[in-house]
Amino acid sequence: MPDNTPTRSFGWWDMWTSPEKDPRERGDIHNDERSVLVRYLRDRRLTFEMKCDGLDAEQLARRSVEPSNLSLLGLLRHLADVERFWFRIFLAGEDVSRRYRGDDAPNGEFDGAVADPAVVAEAWQSWRAEIAFAEKFVDDTDLGFLGKDGKTALREVVVHMIEEYARHNGHADFLRERIDGRVGQ
Repeated sequence: MPDNTPTRSFGWWDMWTSPEKDPRERGDIHNDERSVLVRYLRDRRLTFEMKCDGLDAEQLARRSVEPSNLSLLGLLRHLADVERFWFRIFLAGEDVSRRYRGDDAPNGEFDGAVADPAVVAEAWQSWRAEIAFAEKFVDDTDLGFLGKDGKTALREVVVHMIEEYARHNGHADFLRERIDGRVGQ
């Protein structure tokens, strides 16, 4: 039986993109709370996008291992919904529903992650729209602003989002390695 497992590969000693092409910031971080939080969240978002770079619909929708429904496309859809919930619904108070998850589809972001280019394009568009909303909201709002519960501040949500992306970037590392052997960064 042939072994179809991808070969592990590295572009650099610990990276798969050259430093010149890395879109994440390098250098000194301004030493104020807002700059640090915004930069770390932006870099975690970019890291996720880099982990999905160059993959087609089938690869993005490929599940990890049975019985899991985890895929890069599922993570993309999940992160779009997480952005939407925390920034648009919880903080801004907009009366909108989640895009993929609902009472009738509690795992909709993952279950609906199918190998269809239109589904992939819509997921990227949704994710980018939610990030654009979140970035403007953070830019225009005091970090002490409290969300719907009257207890959770914007700064806590931004820290939570950094954690959310960091955790899912770890999942994305394993998913990407299983797809084509690319690791790291």
